[in-house]
Order: sequence, then C-alpha cells, then structure tokens
Amino acid sequence: MKETLESLEEFATEVIYDRKKGFGAGVLRVFLRLLSGVWGGLVRLRLYLYRERVLREHNLGCLVISIGNITVGGTGKTPVVELFARALRDAGRHVAVLSRGYKSKKPPFKERLKNRVTGRTVQDPPRVVSDGNEVLLDSELSGDEPYMLASNLDGVVVLVDKDRVKSGGYAIREHGIDTILLDDGLQYMRLRHRLDIILVDSMAPFGTGRLLPRGTLREPATSLKRAHYIFLTKCRLGESNDALIEQIRKYNRTAEIIACRHAPCYLHNVHSDERLPLEALKDIYVGTISGIATPETFENSLTRLGANVEARRRYTDHHRYTEQEVLTFINHCVDRDLAMIVTTEKDAVRLPEIDSRDVPIYYLRVEIEILSGQETWRECIERVCSPQSVEAVNRLFT
Repeated sequence: MKETLESLEEFATEVIYDRKKGFGAGVLRVFLRLLSGVWGGLVRLRLYLYRERVLREHNLGCLVISIGNITVGGTGKTPVVELFARALRDAGRHVAVLSRGYKSKKPPFKERLKNRVTGRTVQDPPRVVSDGNEVLLDSELSGDEPYMLASNLDGVVVLVDKDRVKSGGYAIREHGIDTILLDDGLQYMRLRHRLDIILVDSMAPFGTGRLLPRGTLREPATSLKRAHYIFLTKCRLGESNDALIEQIRKYNRTAEIIACRHAPCYLHNVHSDERLPLEALKDIYVGTISGIATPETFENSLTRLGANVEARRRYTDHHRYTEQEVLTFINHCVDRDLAMIVTTEKDAVRLPEIDSRDVPIYYLRVEIEILSGQETWRECIERVCSPQSVEAVNRLFT
C-alpha cells in the first residue's frame, strides 16, 4: 500500500513539473488545471473572509512570528526556522516552535476513535518533541523537521499539533513561552501573526507558476504583499538577485529583503559522532540517497564541493526508509567501490539503525549564511526583542 501511494505521488509530481509525457499525463494535467481553478477560488475566499474579519484570528497575548512560503516544499525553511529560534533564544527570549508535524505517525486508530467518541480529542495535549532540556520523541512520532529542530536547539521548546492555537496556549501555560515561531505558518491564519517571514527560493521563486494541484503555488504570488520580511534562499555567492528583487517588488514594495544561502558546514556520520571536514569530499566517488522536494539542489551542492556523484537513489519527500531499501543501496555502492554515501540531515533522522561499515553514511550539515541584508537581519531581531534585550542582541552580532 505504501509503495503504491508513493508511486502515485511520484507520478503526480512528474506530471506537475511537466516531466511526464503521454496521453494519461496529458489528461491528468487537464483535470488538475480545472481543480486549480477551484483551489484558487477557495484560497481567495478564505483570505477575504479573514481580511473582512468574518473568520476571526485568535490572539494568545504572545509574540507570534510566522515563517512560511507561497510554494510547496523546497525553499529550505527548516534551517531558517533554526536560525531565528537560535538568535531569539540567545537574545533572551523564551522560544517555542510550533509545527503541524507533517507525515508524523498518528496514534493508533482505536485510540483516536475512542477519543473522538468520548470527546477527549480536544483535551489531548500537543506532542512535546522537546521541552527545551531534552528531546522526548523520535522522528516517527514527531515528524522529521520538528525532530531536527529539537535535536539542534537546546533551550527551545518544540511542539507538534495541527491545532496551533491549542499548542500555543499550552506552550505559554506549561513552559512560560513569550515568543512563538510558527513553522510553515503563512497559511495558518487562525493564530494572529505579529510578523510574517516569507521565504522565496531564488532558483524557483514562484514554483511552476501555477496553483495547486496543477502547480506548486499554495497561494497566488500577490500573497507576498503580506510579508514583513522576505528571505531569498539558496542564493549563490557572487550572483546578483536584482532581477528577482524587481519581480518581488511588483507584489510588495515595503518588505525588507534578506539574501541568504544554505552553506555546507561539515559531514556528520549518521550512526556516530564522527565529523569530517568538507575537504573530505574532494575528488572522491560518492552515492546519494534522499527523500526531499528538490534532490537536484542537494546533489549539485556535493558536486560543487568536489565530489563525484556516481550513484543516486531518490524517493518522495518525507519518505521513511526501510532497512531493506538502505541495505540494497549500500550493496550497490559497495559494488561501485564508492567511498561513502551522503544524505541530507532531514533524511538522516528517517534512516534505520543499521551496520553501514562497508560504506559509511554521512549527512551534510548546512546552516544559513546571510549574504546581503546583515543590518536588516540584526534590526529584525532587535524589533522582536524587548528593550531590555538590546544588550544581548549586541553581543549576538559582535
């Protein structure tokens, strides 16, 4: 069943990106185009109802910052959330990250049915991935991105719940939180945002240019006007973003724009604490395994670091690997006499615990590097923090 669903998802993705040809793909595109018209109407209606306050936002009396995008996947959002959470924590804020936990494992069906029948569902607390002191759930129960954030952010609470009004209230009551980061929060309008941070992938700023489900746009490009800050992600060193900024200014003339890149830092062994410098990739032959929205970006980054990518295994986004899948790929890499297998940090948390001594598996650790707009970034953090935290902000940026 799992394989069938992933095959259908992969086929639909190929159709959406116009990579799949043939009669069946053409018919599906026509059908998806019709659905896109319906989706666009519903999106505009929802935005109108919130704008006219027919649908009301909830105010928790706490600073709420949304970090999201207008496209589906691939903008590199998780490292930006980590960057914000770390900066705000270091500047003295008590931070919680609220996620919906995409593709996290649900409680057993019997338990969910019992809760629904008894009315206990609304009383269930959110899943606490991290209480700020330790990681309490694995990636299967929490979702890969919340687990990554919890593992990398000491002193930051990470909660998972589809109802982020509920999880936000829980964070305030139980953990004394004064700052909430909504991971993938642009479309979550039930909770009032003080600041909207929108990420735009510099390599594909408006996705395929079409709305879901025919394309990858969640909302029309005009929704960029809701941004207070716009992060241009995946920028290249030395390349100008002027043309893209000019495009963005058609939709938002006032938002501050910050250009950044996902800078590779080191290689980390998936099954140990071993770290290797990036120079270890120079002139060696590697295999890659990934289940992310844009595997090409990851693979190309290894090539730019000097590696020769000789074997590639790609799965659908958020794919949870089986032991057999990984062992089969390891054996393939052994046959090709490859030096190592490299994956992403997001994939690493979904890999099973196996013996990979024949071909070691490493993930590429990346962090956000601000390329332009450093002063704007500093002002953004100052804007969020209270006056008494300005000294901490100064220490953070010196």
